Amino acid sequence: MMSILGSKIMGIVTDKNEKATFVQNNGMTYQVVSENEEELVLGQTVEGFCYIDKDNNQLFTTEIPEVRVGSFGWGEVIDIKRSLGVFVNVNWHNKDLVISLDDLPFEGHLWPKKGDKVYLTVTVDDQDRMWGQLAEEEDFYAISQTGEKEAHNSEINGYAFKLKKAGTYFITEDHFIGFVHPSEREREPRLGEYISGRIIGVREDGVYYVSLLPRAYEVLDDDAAMLLEVLRRSGDQYFKFNDKSDPQAIKNQFGISKGQFKRALGRLMKQRLIEQDAHGTKLIKDPLEEETED
Repeated sequence: MMSILGSKIMGIVTDKNEKATFVQNNGMTYQVVSENEEELVLGQTVEGFCYIDKDNNQLFTTEIPEVRVGSFGWGEVIDIKRSLGVFVNVNWHNKDLVISLDDLPFEGHLWPKKGDKVYLTVTVDDQDRMWGQLAEEEDFYAISQTGEKEAHNSEINGYAFKLKKAGTYFITEDHFIGFVHPSEREREPRLGEYISGRIIGVREDGVYYVSLLPRAYEVLDDDAAMLLEVLRRSGDQYFKFNDKSDPQAIKNQFGISKGQFKRALGRLMKQRLIEQDAHGTKLIKDPLEEETED
């Protein structure tokens, strides 16, 4: 009898007074909580959505929500209880859905935090309790778009929906799926986290390969960036200074100490942007030029 909870139903307006309006379906009575409640008249048949709120009231609304049994939608995490799961706002009056801890990552630090968003539907157990059910991979692929090679190196962002040992999957607002390999991130994103990166490739199935790591030139400090710019502007992308050069000559030429100079060279070499010889330093890869070509 109660299996219709969390679903669209047809109800008949059976009672209406100054305080409330009620509809019935198969002998069950629900209080109407719709914005157009005053427009309903006795005997009218109306389509709506029924559920039980957190105060155990049986409610009915003609504003049918996206998140319901058999239908997926986005919800925002508003609370976390480690002994139960996470509470998600799905735009129901006086009711949030709980995603059970059994359906969340084993590692607590990968659980969604307040403000994160998840894509979910509704399930009803044999005690008429409604639970949030996370969408599966195939549910995301069913709404996804195919990535294009022309998007290479473009910025991309979205919400993480699947955490695997092989990497993290996320989906954008316009339904492109991105995959982040562990080598392309500094830490593992948590479920529901909004992440931003850049497209570095596209799989045969249209999923974008994405890097969350900064570009080479974005991790350089001021000294390294200055030396990189000097090399870029020189005609042969070379200067006659290396880590063996005279400290005063370095100070006169670049305005920094030899220690600063060596640290800056070290950062550039670590990024494989320069190489040194016995007489000086040469630029072997220009990160800005590479980004433009991509």
